Amino acid sequence: MAKKMIRPLRSEADYDEALEEIERYFENEPKPGTAEADQFDLLALIIEDYERKRWPIEPPDAIDAIRYRMETGDYTQADLGRLLGSRQRASDILTGKRPLTMRMAWRLYREWGIPAEALIGPPPTRGRRSAA
Repeated sequence: MAKKMIRPLRSEADYDEALEEIERYFENEPKPGTAEADQFDLLALIIEDYERKRWPIEPPDAIDAIRYRMETGDYTQADLGRLLGSRQRASDILTGKRPLTMRMAWRLYREWGIPAEALIGPPPTRGRRSAA
């Protein structure tokens, strides 16, 4: 496979070219430790970096993360209530009437495996719109 200089991706055209280049490696996977394997790894890194910057994926908010985990883990609101101390507390959390405390977030992380980033994201701003 011809060696091509790897450079930062600055446009959609650069991105498309990098995708075409990396696809060739999928057809003929390079052996680990070779120059081709290094080339493949570097291409994967610059493609991942471009995608992360171009199409960022924000983590879910805490309530969405809890609801998703309840759905995928077959947990009920009663289960959440037992974990957080009461059914009313669970209801208040799910409706947004009460914020999660660090203790609650820790329990959800430890017991249900919800990523901490989803549970302790920045608080929503009130009355100000983002400049996006």
